[in-house]
Amino acid sequence: MHFPPYHKQKSWQRFFAGCCIGAILSYAIFIYMYGSMYEKLFEENVHLESKVDELKDQNEALLQDKKDLNKEKSEKATVEEIEIDISNKEELEIDRLLIHELEGKVQETLKHIIGQEVSLVGESEHLLVSTLEKQKMEIDDFTYQFHVTRLIIDKNMKVTLEASIVNIS
Repeated sequence: MHFPPYHKQKSWQRFFAGCCIGAILSYAIFIYMYGSMYEKLFEENVHLESKVDELKDQNEALLQDKKDLNKEKSEKATVEEIEIDISNKEELEIDRLLIHELEGKVQETLKHIIGQEVSLVGESEHLLVSTLEKQKMEIDDFTYQFHVTRLIIDKNMKVTLEASIVNIS
């Protein structure tokens, strides 16, 4: 079999030259498009890696904060607030200003407890009760004495008292 000598004709030479130049141009365009696409993907990858590192650091900080909070919770709790309630204020017909003053005096008596450990205050519960029951408070020519009806010792300590008038001067 014999191939015809097409390579000697000008039209075929242009065709083969066009195919070679087209192949080179298409390869160059392909390399350019692949390079730009790869560059964008590489840039996005670097950006996402930095974001992942940032989120890992944030996660570690939050976990450390959680450990610190757990450590604080495991430490012994202290009394933070004292809430006083006089249960028989309606029976004694005491006005709100006088009630507020009585609660303030009782709170002043117990203010040394704030900041102490709950377990320590719980151990000295009888001392607190006897201190409150033996104390007499004089306000507006009346002397008041208290009886502790309920004592809840926690971070927010709650004391429920029953007031009575000892003598009228």
